Amino acid sequence: MKTSLFLSAQFDADADVAQGIDDVLAQANAAEQGGFHTLFLGHHYLAQSAFLQPIPLAAYLARETNRVRLGFGVLLAPLLNPVALAEELATLDVLSNGRLTVGMGAGYRRRETEAFGVAWPDRLVRLREYVPILQKLWAGEALDLEGSWGKVPNASLALRPAQAGGPPVWIGAFAEPAIRRAARLGCSWLIGPKGGTGELAANLALYRETLAEHGHSAERAYPMSREAFVADTHEAAVAGIRPHLQRQYAGYKSWDDAQSIDLERYIEEDCLVGTPDEIVAKLRHWEAELGITEVALRLQFVGASQDEAMDQIARFGADVVPHLAEQDSGGTR
Repeated sequence: MKTSLFLSAQFDADADVAQGIDDVLAQANAAEQGGFHTLFLGHHYLAQSAFLQPIPLAAYLARETNRVRLGFGVLLAPLLNPVALAEELATLDVLSNGRLTVGMGAGYRRRETEAFGVAWPDRLVRLREYVPILQKLWAGEALDLEGSWGKVPNASLALRPAQAGGPPVWIGAFAEPAIRRAARLGCSWLIGPKGGTGELAANLALYRETLAEHGHSAERAYPMSREAFVADTHEAAVAGIRPHLQRQYAGYKSWDDAQSIDLERYIEEDCLVGTPDEIVAKLRHWEAELGITEVALRLQFVGASQDEAMDQIARFGADVVPHLAEQDSGGTR
């Protein structure tokens, strides 16, 4: 199983952003040295935190790293123009020497869609349309394109991605219709940070069933994201992450689309919190029972110290990553 890192590239509004960028770079370099597979970035507009936008940040990280892949978890593609997306992501793939993975999602904040003039239902239409548009443009096809975003005859790209056919496209989804949508598009489903083993098993069965219905192979990447914290004892790990998650989900509730959560259940069932042995065992179980091939860990939270983030990256790199890499499943299941 591959172990990746979700970079929380956002800061308190009154923080020193220049120092914050240096901290993010230090985390990225530590993850690369620690054997992490991919650095994932999130995407929001009009956040209450100082949120670094992911495409320019990924380009910056591409210049400052060598081996580790770069990805989005997820990019709010329907808010943007597909031609611009195709060009910018092709550019990013070239700049990173073919290290890009494009996770995309429809988004769940009306404030963002309204800011970009995108009707709420249209974000789903656009996501369905954008995936084949991007893939065909990256493959060198010329297309006559028209949608709610604009119109262009005979669109083609002179700049092609470094990866043949373009970067992998994953779809982030929570609800059943969105999971089915990812399967119909033939994209890997990027599983979000919520859901215990039973829920994951049911949703993965649905996803694989839909893949088969539409003639897509089940042999593919099965990535997931999780909140995580490692310590010498289970109790210390729970105590370490609890205040961060309390603050994080309180922040979500202040947004226009509130999210509620049973925090204690969430920590014990959905998150990866505990000793190294406990975390490795849980991931091994998900790998064996569910076919998970990659996990992206959030190890740093808004307002948390850089020292804590670097310590968590170092501990996972030393005590978790090597044990999971011993029997790497090769990226498909």
